[in-house]
Amino acid sequence: MPELPEVEAWRKLAEQHVRGKTIIKVTVRKDEIIFDQKSHTAWARACKGLAVNEVCRKGKHLWMDCGDPGAKVFPYFHFGMSGAFHAYRDESERDKYLKAEFLFEDGTRLGYRNARRIGAVRLLTDPLSEEPISKLGFDPFLNLPSLADFSAPLRKRRAPIKSMLLDQKFAAGVGNWIADEILYQAKIHPRKLGIELSEAELKRLRSKMKSIIDKSVAVDADKARFPKTWLFHYRWGKTAETTAKGEPIEFDRIGGRTTAWVPSVQT
Repeated sequence: MPELPEVEAWRKLAEQHVRGKTIIKVTVRKDEIIFDQKSHTAWARACKGLAVNEVCRKGKHLWMDCGDPGAKVFPYFHFGMSGAFHAYRDESERDKYLKAEFLFEDGTRLGYRNARRIGAVRLLTDPLSEEPISKLGFDPFLNLPSLADFSAPLRKRRAPIKSMLLDQKFAAGVGNWIADEILYQAKIHPRKLGIELSEAELKRLRSKMKSIIDKSVAVDADKARFPKTWLFHYRWGKTAETTAKGEPIEFDRIGGRTTAWVPSVQT
């Protein structure tokens, strides 16, 4: 499932290929789930002729800043379970599950695919003030708060720390595997309650959130380039697995999500 690092990689890809260019044609495929506010045809009409000033992201949400200062328009994309961007020049390279494609004046095409149809394509006028972006917490890559501000909301809640890490109102962009990785490296039990966390645990939690996300973004979410010691590489089987160090992994259900954790490390 795309999380913050994947969406940041697609933001950088879009920024590289389309920033400063004008959309001369928009190709869309009808999908009332993906185009959940405007029809696909109305969305396409609104996007044609826009110039991309900047490509922005918060958490798992991405938008393009288009238009002049007096008439801001923002094509918005949420990638859900299987969404992605890809850039190409020939129609033959369109993905089977293409939902929307921008064609630019220099022949560049930017396509948005979504096989499982969990996601959204919309048109916003003020992204940071509109839902769902306005409801998000801090972005761990863009503006990780101080230890005091990071810790304060966690200390107030009698909820498992795994569930709190997944709460997008707390930290935007942290998904299931990132939360498991943070807790493994911070050596914290996923069921431990926020109010039970010590100062040392909160400090490790913040530190590992930063280092894991920074590393994932630095390698453009290329999983083959993640450190071999990460739990990530061994957490997908849901059966008897071990980490790179031979530590047994267990799988539980916490907050409705499958959770991989290592009892010998996380206390």
